[in-house]
Amino acid sequence: MKKILVIAVAALAGFGAYAQDDAQKAAAEAAAAIAEAPVVEEPQPKPVYWTKSLMTNLNFAQTALWDWAAGGNDNYTMTGYVDANANYAKDKMIWNNRLQIDYGFLYSDDKPILQKVKDRIYFESKWGYETPIQHLSYSANFDFKTQIDNNYKYGTPTGITGEPTKADWLAARELKSGLFSPAYSTLGIGLLWTPKSWLSVNVSPLTGGFVIVDNEALRKTYGMELLDDGVTYKRSRFELGAQIKTDINFVINDNLKYSTQLVLFSNYLKNPQNLRVNWDQKLFWKMAKFFTLTFSTNLIYDDTVLIFNEEHPAPVGFRTIQFKEFFEIGFSYTISSKK
Repeated sequence: MKKILVIAVAALAGFGAYAQDDAQKAAAEAAAAIAEAPVVEEPQPKPVYWTKSLMTNLNFAQTALWDWAAGGNDNYTMTGYVDANANYAKDKMIWNNRLQIDYGFLYSDDKPILQKVKDRIYFESKWGYETPIQHLSYSANFDFKTQIDNNYKYGTPTGITGEPTKADWLAARELKSGLFSPAYSTLGIGLLWTPKSWLSVNVSPLTGGFVIVDNEALRKTYGMELLDDGVTYKRSRFELGAQIKTDINFVINDNLKYSTQLVLFSNYLKNPQNLRVNWDQKLFWKMAKFFTLTFSTNLIYDDTVLIFNEEHPAPVGFRTIQFKEFFEIGFSYTISSKK
């Protein structure tokens, strides 16, 4: 019996040693196979150089009166705004592009016609390349500004009997501006200073561009020069000068934003001491997910532009500051690229 137990124990011991040797051999073979296997690198995310956004804003206002002693007229106003951005940044270079379109109209019961209240197309393209000096870049800046449709000053029909018709109101209006009447395009070379993320100053001592007035009836108003015949005005005017463009964009919080742009231009070729001024401001408040409040102003001073009124009728006119402001509540939706 003892012999049988000894034999059994010896057999088990031998089997265990054999199994252990096999396990060690298998582990070694597996380790060798893993070591010889090719290393699989995880794919790296592709760099993103472009960021894009599109903001749309639609505003509507309505006034209705019933037996209102103070007087007035039922009216409806609708305005729209589009702000599209496409910006590129790689290493030391940036290229920012922005297109803004404003358009709006008013309908009032006392005039059976649509009256335009807003109309602007404004495109900017800004290129920059970093210099060895911190916050300073070489720059090229292009911008183009005009409008979509004709704009009129609406007078009161005279010399008619009875209630004025739509045709009477249309005949009494006076054309003030239109598509490419005027249009401004400039290209400036200089330096871009960006000391803060919310502040940029573009100084372009070499800025050339054209002022275009396609409608011959408006060319005198916008300072076009007479041709040799002494009657016809030139369609365009070339300007060469210096420009300073300052942009401030404050993101106060996720719902409140303020932006302003001040552009000063001096024409070396004619009256360089008389600066052309364009100053735009916009305060944007997101009250709810899709509802916003917008307050904006536009200020222009251009000594080549003549203003006409009852005290200063055509063809004399006068020069002054032009100012426009809007206070709007409406619907807004934004699409932007993911970071």
